[in-house]
Amino acid sequence: MSDDVFASSVFFRLTIADDDLGMFHTCEGLGAQVEVEQYAEGGNNGFTWSLPSRITWSNITMTRPVTGDSTKVLKWFNEVLKEADREDGEIVALAPDLTPIVSWQVMGIIPVRWQGPSFDPNQSQAAVETLEFAHEGLQASSDD
Repeated sequence: MSDDVFASSVFFRLTIADDDLGMFHTCEGLGAQVEVEQYAEGGNNGFTWSLPSRITWSNITMTRPVTGDSTKVLKWFNEVLKEADREDGEIVALAPDLTPIVSWQVMGIIPVRWQGPSFDPNQSQAAVETLEFAHEGLQASSDD
């Protein structure tokens, strides 16, 4: 039996420029796509070279029920828009007991969208907020 912790029921802690923005329940968009250019070499009909070109990083979207940390997100969002300053950050996946599983360094974060909660007394669902941001790249980090 392996001692690996699988990310099945986790929380995600988001920190940007040393500002702890709190924990989120979902994190989507950790990914990238590399454009590939095809090059047919003269005299070589057996294959075509696939050469990597530009890389496109997916926007990251994080959601959570509204908490006391919700004001931190909107404050950060407004500060970045005033200064137009890209900052680095970190997303840490946490096990249910809040021990770190894995973390990603996120470079050059800029907010794209913040969606506050919808309040409807006819619905018995938690009020949820969503933060979406663009970035310039990811790096996995570990304590190994």
